[in-house]
Amino acid sequence: MIDALPAILARFPKTVYIVLGATHPHVKEHHGETYRLMLENRAKRLGVESHVRFHNRFVSRLELREFLSAADIYVTPYLKPEQITSGTLAYAIGSGKAVISTPYWYAEELLAEGRGILVPWRNSDSISKNVIELLGNDTARRAMQKRAASYGVQMAWPSVARRYSQSFEQAVVGHSERHRNAFNGETPASRPVELPELKLSHLRLMSDSTGLIQHADYNVPCFNEGYSIDDNARALLLTALIEDSRSEGADEVRSLASRYLAFVSHAFNAELGRFRNKMSYSRNWLEDCGSEDSHGRSLWALGAVVGRSFDPGRQSLGGHLFHAAIPAVTSFTSPRAWAFSLLGIDEYLRAFRGDSSVQQVQGILSKQLLAMYKQASDPSWNWFESYLTYSNARLPQALISAGRSMKDSEMVAVGLKSLSWLVQEQTSSEGYFAPIGSNGFWQRGEAKAQFDQQPVEASGMISACLEARRATGDEQWLKEARRAFYWFLGENQLQQALYDDATGGCCDGLHEDRVNQNQGAESTLSFLLALLEMRAIDRANLGQPEIETQ
Repeated sequence: MIDALPAILARFPKTVYIVLGATHPHVKEHHGETYRLMLENRAKRLGVESHVRFHNRFVSRLELREFLSAADIYVTPYLKPEQITSGTLAYAIGSGKAVISTPYWYAEELLAEGRGILVPWRNSDSISKNVIELLGNDTARRAMQKRAASYGVQMAWPSVARRYSQSFEQAVVGHSERHRNAFNGETPASRPVELPELKLSHLRLMSDSTGLIQHADYNVPCFNEGYSIDDNARALLLTALIEDSRSEGADEVRSLASRYLAFVSHAFNAELGRFRNKMSYSRNWLEDCGSEDSHGRSLWALGAVVGRSFDPGRQSLGGHLFHAAIPAVTSFTSPRAWAFSLLGIDEYLRAFRGDSSVQQVQGILSKQLLAMYKQASDPSWNWFESYLTYSNARLPQALISAGRSMKDSEMVAVGLKSLSWLVQEQTSSEGYFAPIGSNGFWQRGEAKAQFDQQPVEASGMISACLEARRATGDEQWLKEARRAFYWFLGENQLQQALYDDATGGCCDGLHEDRVNQNQGAESTLSFLLALLEMRAIDRANLGQPEIETQ
């Protein structure tokens, strides 16, 4: 119905759509307000937020009748045919309303013989077409209302008929005396779209005395997969950002922060100057040296500990590990390892802006990333490589961040240009954020993989767009960040939420036909990091200092 509004408003610009009622308690218990938040953001994205009113509370029968009496058209766009009944549809027919509905079983029976209009499932074009026809044809609409009202009388209990006369008399007497409450339901246009609460319940569940477990079977930790420094570094980054934000939950993350830092410290192989990555559940390292990307990600987390932690012990250990690990990155060849390291350097320099040795590494890595872009890009391919794989947005983000720190306008410009291109390529024809799928990625000159879409891509895009906003002041970047964030809540090509409000976890990806129901560490941390950044923006909008996060 919300998707149908732009076409309706083009013809009848004063139309108002009221979404009446509170979320069912059982739904709210398991899923929170995820679906309502997605709808509110959807209205904003389509530019119809001033014409949608969410009346978010349970209403009495008297209020329901008043809302129905005020409506020209009543819509029930249910998505499943097995809907056995609808009390509000029965009230609408009894009130003689023009009704448009999807063809669930109860509606097919009740709206037969011209008593209403049935439209196909998930078909906003059909809804808008029929709404426009009814609003533009008073004669047809009143005839439908008359047929509905006549049928509604047959639904009434015989005793109700005997009380009609008495009810009418009472209505006449009481009408002038009855106090009528003004309807003051808010539209999404009058307030920011709400964000979910920051829940660490699933993160705690996935953490034990060693660190953060990598994977989950549904929402249950999978011990067989053990641990990785990739996920423990992400978790350490999250706790540092929470601590810096001084937001709710900062106290409870202290023990988690120390645990994740201890894992990162234990992972460092001092003889090689490199971090190990994979550890079995029996606490045996599975390698002497991890990937370049995992090394860069660890530096990023350690830089955040140095730059943001208020705990002297964690800050000191983080600084020691940071300096021990940074020499290795100058020999790396992975652009993502460069990007993660640059983001870590930016974090570190928040505390030690004058550290020339770290600034020297920043200059080396950022120039290598810039040179890679110049070599691989052309007017139709504004990118650093001849392919896109994972964590793509981190490359332009790192270049923008380094350019701002080094006051290098060329770096910032290239970062913004490549990010703009990535945004364009990762926006679906329907206007959703649609990251490059991990099932094949995207080789230049070939078809891009549409699925499996990963939460880590949405999180990276949010960070990069917010960094671009800080660099330019352009609010369009905030819009792009919000588009990517609401991918988690159902604004995606399957229109299914990946974030699970009941557990505080995030599903592992979006397949072509379904959501991957496993709630692993990477996915959950990707959502929590994204949520923390979006909440920082809301803090700034409320006049509180914005916490810059990468």
